[in-house]
Amino acid sequence: MGTGGIAAGGDQVMNAFDEELTRAGVTDAVLKEHCKLHKVGCRGFCARDVLVDISIGEEGSTYQYIEPSMVKRLVDEHIIGGQPVKEWLVGEDYHVFHDNQTKIVLQDLGRVDPESIDDYQLAGGYSGSRKALGTMSPAEVIETVKGSGLRGRGGGGFPAGLKWEFCAANEADERFIICNADEGDPGAFMDRSIIEGNPHAIIEGMIIGAYGIGAQTGYIYIRAEYPLAVERLGIALAQARKEGHLGEKIYGTGFNFDIKVKLGAGAFVCGEETALIASIEGERGMPRSKPPFPANKGLWGKPTIINNVETFANVPPIICNGAEWFSSIGSETSKGTKVIALTGKIRNTGLIEIPMGMPLKKIIYDIGGGIEDDRLFKAVQTGGPSGGCIPQQHIDLPVDYEGLRSVGSMMGSGGMVVLDETDCMVNIAKFFLTFTQEESCGKCAPCRIGTKRLLEILTRITEGHGRDGDIELLQELAEDVRDSSLCGLGMSAPNPILSTIKYFRHEYEAHIREKKCPAKVCNDLLTFLIRPDQCVGCGLCKRACGVGAVAGEQKLVHVIDQDSCIRCGACYDACKFNAVIKG
Repeated sequence: MGTGGIAAGGDQVMNAFDEELTRAGVTDAVLKEHCKLHKVGCRGFCARDVLVDISIGEEGSTYQYIEPSMVKRLVDEHIIGGQPVKEWLVGEDYHVFHDNQTKIVLQDLGRVDPESIDDYQLAGGYSGSRKALGTMSPAEVIETVKGSGLRGRGGGGFPAGLKWEFCAANEADERFIICNADEGDPGAFMDRSIIEGNPHAIIEGMIIGAYGIGAQTGYIYIRAEYPLAVERLGIALAQARKEGHLGEKIYGTGFNFDIKVKLGAGAFVCGEETALIASIEGERGMPRSKPPFPANKGLWGKPTIINNVETFANVPPIICNGAEWFSSIGSETSKGTKVIALTGKIRNTGLIEIPMGMPLKKIIYDIGGGIEDDRLFKAVQTGGPSGGCIPQQHIDLPVDYEGLRSVGSMMGSGGMVVLDETDCMVNIAKFFLTFTQEESCGKCAPCRIGTKRLLEILTRITEGHGRDGDIELLQELAEDVRDSSLCGLGMSAPNPILSTIKYFRHEYEAHIREKKCPAKVCNDLLTFLIRPDQCVGCGLCKRACGVGAVAGEQKLVHVIDQDSCIRCGACYDACKFNAVIKG
């Protein structure tokens, strides 16, 4: 019952179970005592929604692609009859998908009801905050987080405990703690899914962090485009206050703390911490020069800690299990796990959690199931629109902060978009730069003007008007924008250009010198032809053409007038006989 599951029909499936159980004579009294209809958050394997678990005693079965019309049979045969419906069960690939992961942040997603604080507490929830406030000093909390090696999961990878220590060391009458839930990367849904599936984990992490630094007020900055996450966050906060996890004298101690929710308007730049602070203060979301850093002078000029959703969700397990436990997972320099949104040209799209240092190949082929339609793997873009494209030659690269940085990419918040042989890398660079250029706040000239000039050059190249020297111009300008922009948006926006030039320069050269797109993606560089041996004269291509470039009589071979063709590709999309080809 996360956003993906609901979009696939989760609401209707749950209602159907309610109706069918009633029809089968399972009364409300019996239902409460013996049978629980239980909603959960994202299970991770988003491509198989709607997913349904049926557990009877110790035996559990997971079903995939469930629709309301299938529910009656599940109730009659499995719940009442005790016999699973084998043809609807998940396959071995579902188990391989999960078995290759190491789950800390996602361990309770798919198990707890996100709208039930009782579920969370039965799973051990709020034991970390009780331990921290009841048995540890603020300094011990910070030392534990430092010792764990936890680095900020929002993109920069700065050690979380060290940031907390800097903040706590500042003399101030007031400090603040902020959860950055302003997830805006295309293809990223990590933070949204965590909040939708287990909002109490973030609240508990913030309680522990606030105790460590001495903050009495916290903010969760979340974009308004996440209505389900916002709703469940509101429910969880109300429950936490009622149960005494928030408010005055928490757990009978002298510590007071509460959390407010601030809705963002969807500006990508507000993911940058100083722009986020400006937005909470009621100002336009634009970055500020650093130093001073927020840990010294942040919200309303007070020392402030900002970490993202995933970072805070890691804190309660660290407090419960100890720093050594967490630091034993992952790589030498990147401890713990990383939640990744795995998307693109891959069989198993979804939400995964891997130990830091896992090779790209294992993620793509073992967890992800390989490339769709058995096409060739070409590259993977990591780190959101500001990340780089990693080619096939680096498929054994360990996924951690240093590994990704060594090949010109970045961890970012954890988006991973897999590309295959049908993708044009020049067009990919243009796609991501289009996004970052539109999202530039315009405060500094290198980002405001530089990204626009970069996009103009890329557009010219993909439209067949590239010129000698454009590659060198792109590279020089990209480096200038990277080195002189005010904030992380401008500094990282050129990464897709620099990485694609580094690894796929031949594609740029083909676009510019040969006026050809090797992947046959950029329509302005294509020629559409009709194969006489395949054309049956059905006329679909002729009817689809909006400029009358296709000629031919019914049941006779059609032809395309190249002088009239505007290369829109409508004829190619319309043809059902593979007679229209790209040249």
